[in-house]
Amino acid sequence: MRCPFCGHEDSQVKDSRPTEDGAAIRRRRQCEGCAARFTTFERIQLRELVVLKSEDRREPFDREKLLRSLLIAARKRPIEPLRLEKLVSGIQRQLETQGETEVHSQRIGEMVMDGLKGMDSVAYIRFASVYKDFREAKDFEEFAGNVSAVAKG
Repeated sequence: MRCPFCGHEDSQVKDSRPTEDGAAIRRRRQCEGCAARFTTFERIQLRELVVLKSEDRREPFDREKLLRSLLIAARKRPIEPLRLEKLVSGIQRQLETQGETEVHSQRIGEMVMDGLKGMDSVAYIRFASVYKDFREAKDFEEFAGNVSAVAKG
């Protein structure tokens, strides 16, 4: 594993343990070049996923990018980061077990929306504002009105 500080090729594993959600192994490493310590995570990957974006663009599925977008949507909300990690792990597992190597970005967005809907309405609306590309304040009003109506019903 390359050291993120000095770029040295070799490091020694000092400690390994499963993450809280059990979906990965957390390893503490020490660089043999500069002696700096850093953490890596090892996850199971069943298959390489490619995300089909708009205008026929393709990019590799990036678990960390998805998690970052959820953390932004949930900023200053009473949501444990572990719940968001579990949501991302669940989405990734579902996508990998479907048998397809390519998945439309809209499908991923729908899966995130489904997961956030029951978790926190504000995070749900924040994510929707980017996913659905809200342009004006009335877009927020209409969507929030629908969320409130569903919550009351």
